[in-house]
Amino acid sequence: MTKVAIFIGSISDKDIMQPCSDVLSDLGIEHLYTVTSAHRTPDRTEKLIRDLEADGCQVFICAAGMAAHLAGAVAARTTKPVLGVPVNASPLGGMDALLATVQMPPGFPVGTLAIDKAGARNAAWLAAQILALNDKALEGKIKAAREGFAAGVEKAARELEGKN
Repeated sequence: MTKVAIFIGSISDKDIMQPCSDVLSDLGIEHLYTVTSAHRTPDRTEKLIRDLEADGCQVFICAAGMAAHLAGAVAARTTKPVLGVPVNASPLGGMDALLATVQMPPGFPVGTLAIDKAGARNAAWLAAQILALNDKALEGKIKAAREGFAAGVEKAARELEGKN
């Protein structure tokens, strides 16, 4: 069962969103990673949402730049959580995508993350936390990962301070 879908608006967004797919894979979360566009392939987008929901998909992650309508188009067609990752694809540095993603009309929210790879990683972590509400094993994996992050900081501090 595909639990999470990652939609990118353009193949040029692949490298930016790869960390999202990597985090989900590391956590053992089955997901689909594909290209679909709110503007160029609206029928494909709608069919993907319908088919994925029928397969049990619980969270949609959408990344797009410029007008960044993908997350909003998905939110208009599902009641599942939609997470948006704005992509820096214009001279505006991703601010256009950020504003387009975060400014949704009432009743059609998109949980908006940071621009580019930082947002990609946190979209995966947030999707995992949503799924972990009903999955204690996944919650344990998230807690273990956080303990690993903390251990990494402690190790770096010891090395920097010369206390190997």
